Amino acid sequence: MLSAIEALKTLQEGNARYARGDTQRATTGGKSLRHELVDGQAPFAVILGCSDSRVPVEIVFDQTLGDLFVIRVAGNIVAPSQIGSVEFAAEHFGTRLVVVMGHTRCGAVTATLDSLRQGGRDDASRNLRSIVERIRPSVEELTMTPLKDDPDALMHHAVRANVRASVSHLKAGSESIEQLVEHDGLLVVGAEYSLETGRVEFFDNVPDA
Repeated sequence: MLSAIEALKTLQEGNARYARGDTQRATTGGKSLRHELVDGQAPFAVILGCSDSRVPVEIVFDQTLGDLFVIRVAGNIVAPSQIGSVEFAAEHFGTRLVVVMGHTRCGAVTATLDSLRQGGRDDASRNLRSIVERIRPSVEELTMTPLKDDPDALMHHAVRANVRASVSHLKAGSESIEQLVEHDGLLVVGAEYSLETGRVEFFDNVPDA
């Protein structure tokens, strides 16, 4: 199994290939690889990303079947089921890198900012509101700063604040994850995918090169 640092480098290299249109692994696999994976898996990274159809994780990182343990939910929020999924991968497969990945123009973050502008009044369903309420604490303070007058800057900072909050929730919301971070080399980092460029920038809790 790759170490966290090795896994991070592999993701960075794969994304660089994707962004320049030189993918090598995302289109590979097929019948033989499917058969190899029937009896088990050993994903080298866990990606907690947004459900947005424009952010297909394996393609973005130029990886193939069995490489990544992917958890996708609108707004890349952290709830008990997501924490449990990360615990499962880290404990059962020995995966040592967890990436929380947001993206530019995130609809869930936009919906949260819109709800805040409306004083919390909206017509969303109870289930959709539950997503907004998980994002709200990380972005609400931003709407009380000069950023409120610059929608693009506000969105940029809100996406990243939401990612940082999810990283924090993962690291502090599970005794298992805490112990793996402290004693067994697990690394939980934040990242943002650019819809415009195809690039992923790792920016939260990333170790120095």
